[in-house]
Amino acid sequence: MPNLKQLSKNAGLFTGGHRACSGCAGSIIINQALLTAGKNTVCSICTGCMEVVSTIYPYTAWGVPYIHIAFENSAAAISGVEAAYKALKRKGKIKEKWNFIAFGGDGGTYDIGLQALSGAIERGHDFLYICYDNQAYMNTGIQRSSATPLGADTTTSPAGTVIPGKTQFRKDLTEIVAAHNAPYVAQATPSNWVDFTKKVEKALATEGPTFINVLSPCPLGWRYPADQTIKIARLAVESKFWPLYEVENGKYKLTYKPRKEVKVEEWLKQQGRFRHLFTPANKHIIDDFQAEVDKRWERLSRLAEASAKRVERCE
Repeated sequence: MPNLKQLSKNAGLFTGGHRACSGCAGSIIINQALLTAGKNTVCSICTGCMEVVSTIYPYTAWGVPYIHIAFENSAAAISGVEAAYKALKRKGKIKEKWNFIAFGGDGGTYDIGLQALSGAIERGHDFLYICYDNQAYMNTGIQRSSATPLGADTTTSPAGTVIPGKTQFRKDLTEIVAAHNAPYVAQATPSNWVDFTKKVEKALATEGPTFINVLSPCPLGWRYPADQTIKIARLAVESKFWPLYEVENGKYKLTYKPRKEVKVEEWLKQQGRFRHLFTPANKHIIDDFQAEVDKRWERLSRLAEASAKRVERCE
């Protein structure tokens, strides 16, 4: 398991001084992932926040080979690289082991790039896909995506007299990927970094397509002070809005269980995008939000319990 002393000695492969906003969780996520993966790693990254801030010509923040690809094609690009690597290895032209990681935001993963991700998993390519989920199209003006939570105020789901923010619950992409029978699927946050880096390590050690969905708080789009990013991420976990779990060969496991009950409104009230929900007229939306969080947590708990019982019977 990675530890702080070990990771701090690894070479920094995502250089500081890039153009990310202060408090951006996306840059923390990429840094933590690459510290774990090491220098023998090739990345693809689709158009989005992290591509824009890290690759403005003639500068780059990347200390490993990377490909900037179109919005919808991060998984397709890394599939091609992995296939070329296998061909070169068969010919004896490459000896060492390389890792292949695709990065994409929620816009380029939940929505525009879902078909490429689905296809790459179905074909069985050996790669890790990391989605940094900031829950909107932040790079192009904070428009809602299918990852945007119920009630969130965005430029295309504005809170006002017509609608009280987004009127739909967020898509559960992690479960969609798990339904593809990928050998390893997980959720993580940069606040619980031991959990995240352990999952990166496990995903890279697993043969075949793997996926980690990482919550990526955004000070600009979520409207909170830039120094609160890690607190916001941690509160998402503690309130059970963003459960930390993994699905390994079809078996579910909760990798963290909150010790005390924290209502989801504690997480919501930290963010300006939900400010309008704290009025008498919109109180029912918070209730609906809490009910959905509870339903999803209960389902995950049942799946994890059933998986644990299957393991016990096998042993």
